[in-house]
Order: sequence, then structure tokens, then C-alpha cells
Amino acid sequence: MSTVWIDGTLLDEAQARVSPFDHGLLTGDGVFETMRITRATPFAARRHLERLARSAAGLRLPCPPTEVVLGAMREVIEANDLEEGRLRVTVTGGPSPLGSHRAGVEPTVIVAGGPLPNWPPAADVALAPWPRNERGALAGLKTISYGENVLALAHARDRGAGEALFANIAGNLCEGTGTNVFVVVGGRLVTPPLSSGCLAGVTRELVLELVDVAEEDFGVAGLDGVQEAFLTSSTRDVQAVRAIDGRRPPACPGPFTSAAAAAFRDLVGRDLDP
Repeated sequence: MSTVWIDGTLLDEAQARVSPFDHGLLTGDGVFETMRITRATPFAARRHLERLARSAAGLRLPCPPTEVVLGAMREVIEANDLEEGRLRVTVTGGPSPLGSHRAGVEPTVIVAGGPLPNWPPAADVALAPWPRNERGALAGLKTISYGENVLALAHARDRGAGEALFANIAGNLCEGTGTNVFVVVGGRLVTPPLSSGCLAGVTRELVLELVDVAEEDFGVAGLDGVQEAFLTSSTRDVQAVRAIDGRRPPACPGPFTSAAAAAFRDLVGRDLDP
């Protein structure tokens, strides 16, 4: 049984409650961050909390002060004795009427921790049949409105894959359900730009700072020709892609994937808040 932090109080998981009128539950009105815990420390906490604030601002949602969230994170890590694992911070619109309108109350803030997923060394991915809307109101925000992701991931798993990739309305590669994606084409490492509608992933951002990557649009019609590919996320780090819709790129992991993974691993080893 784990211990969670809700609105300033540590509670056993069995005792933890949020209002049935919480706007996050009723409408998906909320934002969140998930980060890896390494050596009892949330990795890249500053970047994650900066993105939490950006997502909250994009949703016109009040965001709790950074020092409050950092304190809650420390309390949860200590209470659960989490040397390694993952931490999730969720901020919702709080108790509100039965509809889309917020009540103007203080947000609900939840911090919870747990073990890391046991990801395989390489992932098979499948292209989702539904596009991301790169011009939508939630594009680029890390919100709790994850219904599309749930369906896309189920679609991928029905096909024996562990992650789904989205195109955007323009037909370009966008992102995964919980990942950013990098591909090697023509001997160059490429990742979709933020204008594609993808999330500004923290691991993506760090990889961009560590290795030579071009941010440019890439049509999903060209996925059959990629030489290698990898995914990034806060819990996967850098994960090679073994197959895309059943087709295996020539290299897995290829030299670009191996270089990115090594550079990221070295960064984690020397700096927990880069």
C-alpha cells in the first residue's frame, strides 16, 4: 500500500479520496507530470515543473507554487522509500458543477509514486488510425485528457505492439501515446518539431541538447524507409524501436540510437537536475 499526497496531506492509498465532482474526473480538466526517481531524487524536476506550469497556463488552470510541489514530492519519496521509481504530479480544476464550467475553487493537487514500468530493450510500434490535431486547443499541453491515447494504445496492443504513433492532420509524424519519436533517414537523425503538435518532452529536450538532431516535419508515408528509430520518455529514457507496423528497420539499436542512449545515460549519472 502506497502513501500519496493530496492537497497538503499525506494519506494511505486506501484512505485517499477526491470529490466525485472534481473537474478532472468529470471533464478531464487537468494537467500532470511524470518523472523518473533516481537515487531517491526526481530527475530533471526543474524542467518538469516548468512544463507543468506551461501546461496549466495553457489550460487557464491555477498552478500551485513550485516550492509546494517540490515539498510534496520529497514527502512522497520519503514516505514510500522510493530509491528508484516514478512520481506523478496531477493538478485538476477542483470540485465544480456537472458541466464544462469551473467553479473557480482552488485546484486539486495530487502527488503519487510507484515502481517504474518494466520496458523491454526495444519496442514494436503501430501507427494509430486517428490523427493528432496540431491546431487543437490542447496541442502541446500535457493534460489528463488521455482518451485518445488509451484507444490508440489498445489499437497497438491488438497488433502485438507496445506503443502507438500518431500522425497529425497534415500527415506528418507527431508523437506516441506517451513518447516522443526519433527516426534516422538518409543518414540523419530527425524528430518532429513542436509545431507538429507533439508534446515538448523533457527527455526529448535533453536528447536535442546532447546529440545532433534535426527538428523537421517527416511524412508518415516515409516510415517504411527509416534506417533506425527510437522513442524517448521520462520512464523509457531512450528506447530502440524494433518494428514499425510489423516492418523492421535495418538496425535495432542502430548507431544513432546507441549514441543517444549512451549520452543520456552519462547525463543521468552526473546531473540529476540538468
